[in-house]
Parts: sequence; C-alpha cells; structure tokens
Amino acid sequence: MNTLVLARSGTTLRMLTADRVLLGIAVLLAALAVLDPAQLPRSVWFTGEALFGIAPYLIAAVAIAAYAKASGADALIARAFSGSPQRTVIAASLVGALSPFCSCGVIPLIAGMLRAGVPLAPVMAFWIASPLMSPEMFVLTAAGIGTGFAIAKTVVTVAMGLLAGFAVLGLERVQGPIDVLVAQPAASGCCKAKNTCGDKPTVQWRFWHEASRRAAFRGEALTNGRFLLRWLTLAFVLESLMIAYIPADLIAGVLGGQSWFAIPLATLVGVPTYLNGYAAIPLISGLLDMGMSQGAAMSFVTAGAVSSIPAAIAVWALVRRRVFVLYVLLGLIGSALAGIAYQLSGAPV
Repeated sequence: MNTLVLARSGTTLRMLTADRVLLGIAVLLAALAVLDPAQLPRSVWFTGEALFGIAPYLIAAVAIAAYAKASGADALIARAFSGSPQRTVIAASLVGALSPFCSCGVIPLIAGMLRAGVPLAPVMAFWIASPLMSPEMFVLTAAGIGTGFAIAKTVVTVAMGLLAGFAVLGLERVQGPIDVLVAQPAASGCCKAKNTCGDKPTVQWRFWHEASRRAAFRGEALTNGRFLLRWLTLAFVLESLMIAYIPADLIAGVLGGQSWFAIPLATLVGVPTYLNGYAAIPLISGLLDMGMSQGAAMSFVTAGAVSSIPAAIAVWALVRRRVFVLYVLLGLIGSALAGIAYQLSGAPV
C-alpha cells in the first residue's frame, strides 16, 4: 500500500513539475496554506465559483471551435473574414461592442478564431472591444454611474476596437503578416478523410458520421479545453489574491484626484487592480464621488477591462510574445486616449 501511495505521489509530482501552469497554481495555494491559511479556502472558493460562472462560455467556445475543425467549417470562418480588411475590422468592432464576454470569457472564442485562420486585424478589433461593453453592461453602467458615461463608454468601445484593428492592418502592411499563435495546431484527423483538405475542403456538417472527423472533434476539444482550463484557473487564483490584498481605499487614494497625471496613472493602475466589469461599476461611482476626474474614470475602467492581469495571463499563454505586447500596448494607448478625449469633451457623467 505504501509503495502504491508513493508511486501515485511521484506521478503527481512529475505532472506538476512538467506543467508550469499546474506548478504555479500549486505553489500559490501552498504559499497561502503557510502564510495565510484563512485565505486559502476563500481563494479556492472564488476560483471554483469563477470557473463555474465562465463554464458555459468556455464549453460553448471549445465545442464551436472543435465542431468547426471537425466539420471543415473553419475554412468558411476564415473565408468570411478574408474580404475587405477595413470592412471586417469595422464589423468586428461593432460586434465586439454587443458581445456578452468579459476579458477572460472572450479568450476561448479568440483562440477558436485564431486557430480557424481568421486574420489578426479583425480578431484584435473584436478582442479589444468585446470586454468593454455589452447590452447588460450598458444598463448596469447607466444605472450605477450615469447614462452619459454609459453612452460615452459605448462609443469608446467601438473606437478602441477600430484603433486596434487598423493599427494591426498598418503594421502588417509595413512588415507583412504577423505570426500569432504560440504553437500552430497539427492538422486534424479529418484531413485523412476524402476531399477534406486542400484549398477547397469539403464541409461535412454532420461530421459524426465519419470516424476520422469524430476523432478530430475529440482531439481539438480536449486540447483547447485543457489549455484554457489550466490557464484560466491560474488567472482566477491570482484574481482572488488581488481582491484579498489590494484594498479599494488604496485605489481611491491613488486615483481620487484632478491632477494632470490622473489619466495616465489610472490607465496603469487599472491593469493590476481591476476586478471585473460589474465590480468596477460601484468602485468607479465611489471614486467619482471622491473627486476622481471623468477622464481618469474612463481610462481606469477601459484599461482594466482590456488588460487585467488574469486576462493577460491567458493571452500570454495563447499568442506569441510580440502579439501579446501589441495587445497590451493597444489596450493601454486606447484607454489613455479615451480618457483624454472624454475629459476634453466635458461631457457630464
């Protein structure tokens, strides 16, 4: 019995040390158990609750991506974004403003789009715009902060998506196509089926009738699901620690002013201290009551939504370093410009 226990422990240890994500989660939880035992169950509960809340989006996005790969529809998706680059960027920005995804919830969908071969420009436009606004977020923002702020944030959402998409287009025109994914997925098993590979792949919507396509579905779903679940778990553990150890009073003390550097400071502070879109509404309302400028509030809420640390961790694992830096820079620059424009407009909250 002792030998079996030791063997299993050794296998678990090897799995942890071989997987840096699982190792990171284990180290964080072990550190909590030693340094702050009372916080450990809170962090575990928060992580589980966050994963449960995002599970419908995660499952749907993974299933859609696997279905597209197995059926051959991924080629059609890529073709839909192969028209006019300008038109696809505009469409992606508008759709992103209406989508109900948070900064972490949009990652599975983005992964599926990139793996389907969708160009980076419209993906980046959607990526930046999607976490900022949704119909539900608009209503809650209007109720919690003000209708003027909600309308301005909606305009900012579309503008930031356009800025990101056209910036990528400009960069690609200068240096050529950008290599996006960390590791390109291997060709799926459906390529073994007759007439399913090549420039004009056969689309089989009822893919489950072919064994090779069923295998492709399972492989794609397991690969994407495991990848996203591991990194999102680490992201939510870190978010629980930020909530526990970064007091809201500290944020108010740093950002509650009208000085000239309030907007760039709010842009930078918004990244590590932002919690989520819904938690940010009462926080922003309180900061505005404490004297925070309107522009700083806009920069804080947009920068945090786009490049919060939990979302950034998942992005870091998904794309190449150059694309990650581009994503963060576009989010920060767009947020700073949004805050400056909103402040200069003098629009009431």
